[in-house]
Amino acid sequence: QVQLAESGGGAAQPGGSLRLSCAASRSRFDLEGMGWYRQVPGKSRRLVAIFTREGVTHYEDSVRGRFTISGDNAKDTVWLEMNDLKPEDTAVYYCTATAYRGTRRYDFWGQGTQVTVSS
Repeated sequence: QVQLAESGGGAAQPGGSLRLSCAASRSRFDLEGMGWYRQVPGKSRRLVAIFTREGVTHYEDSVRGRFTISGDNAKDTVWLEMNDLKPEDTAVYYCTATAYRGTRRYDFWGQGTQVTVSS
């Protein structure tokens, strides 16, 4: 199993910053990458940013230039630095990890952490 422990989040004003972190605990799985999705009520979960073990990053267009994802492979941890926050960034943010056991791929999810941006 891979368990994901999220922290950070909370409330911020427009233009403010927040930082999310996610640490993976794993047994007999090889991590390929970790990242963040977000979801608002009534809509599907959407990709925010991904960080691979090779250090490759990918961002959703609306956050590129404002959010930065980074990771530490030795600690199985990723961080999402969110700057210049906008009200439309309000959502529940979910950490995700893609892992392999042998050749079989698994996707794991955290519990989610609320981010609220309002004045």
